Amino acid sequence: MDGVSFSAEPLALVSFVAYLLLIILIGLYASRFSSQGISEYFVGGRRMNRFVVALSAVVSGRSAWLLLGVTGMAWSVGVQAVWSVIGYIVVEVWLFLYYARRLRRFAEVHNVITIPDFFAARFPAQEKLIRIVLVAIILIFMSGYVSAQFVAGGKTFVSGFGIDPLWGIGITAAIVLLYTVLGGFLAVSLTDVLQGFLMLFALVLMPVLLIAHLGGWAFVVAELTAFDPLLLDPYALGLGAAIGGLAIGLGSPGNPHIISRYLSIENESQLKTACVVGTLWNVLMAWGALFIGLAGRVMFPELSMLPGADTENLFPHVAQTLLHPVFFGLVMAAVFAAIMSSADSQLLVAASSLVRDVVEKMLGQGQQIPQQRLVRLSRLVVVILVAVSLTLGYLAQDLVFWLVLFAWAGLGAAIGPTSVLALYWRRTTGYGVVAGMIAGASVTIIWRLTDSLRALSYELIPGFLAGLLVTVIVSLLTSPPDSADEHFKTMDPSSPKQNPS
Repeated sequence: MDGVSFSAEPLALVSFVAYLLLIILIGLYASRFSSQGISEYFVGGRRMNRFVVALSAVVSGRSAWLLLGVTGMAWSVGVQAVWSVIGYIVVEVWLFLYYARRLRRFAEVHNVITIPDFFAARFPAQEKLIRIVLVAIILIFMSGYVSAQFVAGGKTFVSGFGIDPLWGIGITAAIVLLYTVLGGFLAVSLTDVLQGFLMLFALVLMPVLLIAHLGGWAFVVAELTAFDPLLLDPYALGLGAAIGGLAIGLGSPGNPHIISRYLSIENESQLKTACVVGTLWNVLMAWGALFIGLAGRVMFPELSMLPGADTENLFPHVAQTLLHPVFFGLVMAAVFAAIMSSADSQLLVAASSLVRDVVEKMLGQGQQIPQQRLVRLSRLVVVILVAVSLTLGYLAQDLVFWLVLFAWAGLGAAIGPTSVLALYWRRTTGYGVVAGMIAGASVTIIWRLTDSLRALSYELIPGFLAGLLVTVIVSLLTSPPDSADEHFKTMDPSSPKQNPS
C-alpha cells in the first residue's frame, strides 16, 4: 500500500476534515461520563434525551444503504424503490409506540443493558444457553456488518477525494475506533444526532437543487415518462417485489443497534415524542433519497455516465457536479456519517455481548467485578473487534458486501420474532426462544446461499416466519417460566412502575 494521496478540491477537504474533528471532540467530551460503568458505556446510563434517542435510533439503522443504495435503486427501477423504505418506516412507528415502551419498563426493573440481558431475565432457567446462542448470532452477523461499513467508507474516500481505497478503509476504522472507545454510547448517540442533521441536510438540499437545475419537477416527470413510463409506476415489478420491499421492515425489531436506543431513553413517556421526531426524519430522508434517484436518472440517463458504471456512485457524483466544494465536502461528510452511525453502534452491540454477557454474567457469575475494569475491558474489546473487522475488510471485500446483504435479515429473523413474542405472548418459553433464534438465522443463511430459493423472495421473509413458527411450536411443547405473569405486569404500561431489582 503506497503513501496516502489526495486528489480533491482543498475546500471540500477542509470542510470534511472539520466534521471529522468535531466527531473526535464529541468522543473526548463523552469519555468522562462513559468511564463510570458499563451501563453508562453501553446505554448512556438510561438517561438519554428523547430527541437524541429518536435520531440515534433512526440514523443507526440506515447506514450508507439509504444514501448510496436507495438512490441507486431509484435510478434503476424508479418509484418502485418506495417499497423498500415504507416497510421500515411503518414498523419503526410501532416499535417506538408499543414495543419500546414494554421493553423499557422491563429493562429498568431487571437492570437490562443488552438484548441477551432481556432474554436472560425473561427466561432465567435457560439464561446461559440463551446468552451463548445470542452472542454467537450477534458476532457472526455483526462482524460482516462492521467490515462492510469500513469498506463503504473506503469507497466514499475514493469517489470523493481520490484516496486509495485501502487507506480509506483504514482511516474510516481509525476514526470510528477513536470516538467509540473514548465515549461509548453517549459519544455514539451524540454523534448520531449530528450525523442525523447532516444526512437530512444532504437529502433535502440535494433533490431540491437537482430538480431546480434540471428545470423543475414537471420536466423530470416528462423526461422519465419519455425514457420509460414504468419508472413512474410503483406496481411495475408486481406484488411479490412490493412485499419483498415492505419486508425489509421486519428486520428493525431484530437489529440490536436499533433496540439498544430504546433501552437508553430517560423515561418511557418520552417515546411518543421520540416517535414523532424519528418518523419525520425517516420520511424526509427516505423521500429525499428517492427523489435524488429519480432526478439523477434524468441528469445521467445512461449507466456509463456514472463513475465506475455503478449506481451507488450517483449521490456523490451529483453532489460533485452541482455543489460548491465546501458544500460538496459536507455532503461527503453526510455519506461518511451514515456509514459511521451504523459501524459505531454495531461495534458497541458486539462489545456489549462479549463483556456483559460472557465476561460479567457467565465467566464472572457470583463475582463483583469493578465497573471501571469492565469499561476498560469493553474498550479493549472494541479495539480487537475493529482490528478483526478491518482485516476482514482488507482481505475479503467482496465477501463482506455479500455478508451485509443478509446481516440485517439474519439478525431480524433471529431476534425479531422471538423478542416480539417474549414481550407479547405469556406462553413463550426459553427453549422456544432458543429454537426460534437458531431456526431464523439458519433459514436466512440457507435461503441466501440457494439460488433457486433466493429468486423466490427476500431471505428475511422465510427466515422471520421460520423463527416465529418454531418459537411458537417449541413453546407449546415446553413450560413457560413461573415468573411470566409477574413479567407481564412489569411490562404493562397501565400498571404502576415497580422498583428496580
